[in-house]
Amino acid sequence: MKKLVLAIAFIGMGSFAMAQQTTPQDKEARKAEMKQKMQQKEQEHMAQIQKDLNLNQSQVAQVKALHEKRKAEMKADFEKNKEVRQAKMEEMKAKRAQMDADMKKILTPEQYDKWQADRQAKMEQKRIAMKDRRMMKKPMNTAAPEAK
Repeated sequence: MKKLVLAIAFIGMGSFAMAQQTTPQDKEARKAEMKQKMQQKEQEHMAQIQKDLNLNQSQVAQVKALHEKRKAEMKADFEKNKEVRQAKMEEMKAKRAQMDADMKKILTPEQYDKWQADRQAKMEQKRIAMKDRRMMKKPMNTAAPEAK
């Protein structure tokens, strides 16, 4: 019975590890798909604004230009702050490595292994919780569209 449970656990872990591997082509395809979805959402959003506010073509063009300007500003801000974010990430990695080295000095090898395993399990739980929160924020398109 123990062997069966262990075999199932190893197979499950192996398939989970295989599912996590992505190729650059997968990433590019996903990126292109996301870009297409974003463009479609923008078009739908503009159509909805035009309908709700009864905008003429001149107003639609002005609103589109305003949205494009704002998007460009946000992208520029993101790029400007990219170096600061990377520096903070490097600082956090260095602090984590220092704590790891300090804990290794304090704990026995068995305690250190257990501590690392516990830390990994907690990180995985946080990752799952974050993923669940993201999924909960996404609207469910199960209802039929309202007729106005």
